Amino acid sequence: MEFRHLGRSGLMVSEISYGNWITHGSQVEEDAAFACVQAALDAGITTFDTADVYAGTRAEDVLGRALQNERREGLEIFTKVYWPTGPGRNDRGLSRKHIMESINGSLRRLRTDYVDLYQAHRYDSSTPLEETMEAFADVVHSGKAHYIGVSEWTADQLRAAHPLARELHIPLVSNQPQYSMLWRVIETEVVPASEELGIGQIVWSPMAQGVLSGKYLPGQPPPAGSRATDEKSGAGFISRWMNDDVLTRVQQLKPLAEQAGLSMAQLAVAWVLQNPNVSSAIIGASRPEQVHDNVKAAGVKLDSELLKAIDEIVEPVTERDPSKTESPAQRP
Repeated sequence: MEFRHLGRSGLMVSEISYGNWITHGSQVEEDAAFACVQAALDAGITTFDTADVYAGTRAEDVLGRALQNERREGLEIFTKVYWPTGPGRNDRGLSRKHIMESINGSLRRLRTDYVDLYQAHRYDSSTPLEETMEAFADVVHSGKAHYIGVSEWTADQLRAAHPLARELHIPLVSNQPQYSMLWRVIETEVVPASEELGIGQIVWSPMAQGVLSGKYLPGQPPPAGSRATDEKSGAGFISRWMNDDVLTRVQQLKPLAEQAGLSMAQLAVAWVLQNPNVSSAIIGASRPEQVHDNVKAAGVKLDSELLKAIDEIVEPVTERDPSKTESPAQRP
């Protein structure tokens, strides 16, 4: 495993981190979840990402129990706050009330006294940014989190939050966006702003929900039991890629992966790690062998000719479609 600084902070994270968005507490049985976490640890992964909303708070609980016998100082545990975790009007968003109550719930489920990174899971336009940042400052100053991050914030939102974080003496060090060969929305504005502000990217879905693994074939139904057939596992999200044009282009990447001595999944993960603003790529798994395969992307350097060849094959999304709203299945 290789390690990188998270943004311009002193915190080191594993180049590949383990996330449990749609697996723990939902898609896979608990024994399988524990086996995947152990495989990640055995492979040298030290960075683990979750959120209070995943599987209705069950994902945090599973991860906490899977890690409870590990040396806490040797791990970086990340979680998030924003999406609804209960029926009440204040069981959501980035109000002071919800943040202060949510961090306590997350720590209890994760069986830890602190998280290394506490992230705003989305931007809350209904709460003053000053209120949100002041609550995060209290979380950090009370020792319940070491660093603050965000997820899927725009460049303008990052620039608005950064001076408040400095004024409040809290380290705003990361953004967690979707990023892959097929989805490059962050490259135009978010990455330049982040480089300017010292913020690193912890990217999710580097394999485009498994599409870049090459297991989905054009003109054929998705394999039984795959993510594309399971509504609880993000089938609605993956549907954007499930068309013959995209799937045909993905199959054309296979010779490039073979040329580089990589599996398709390894090529996809290695590709996002070529971006110097990416601090870590999040992988998920339902089987330990998936972890063993994915981690081999750490430390891989792709030459410029290979990167050019990839660009000639894929037609990535570079701008978010404002007409499409986010559904519950699209909440990494």
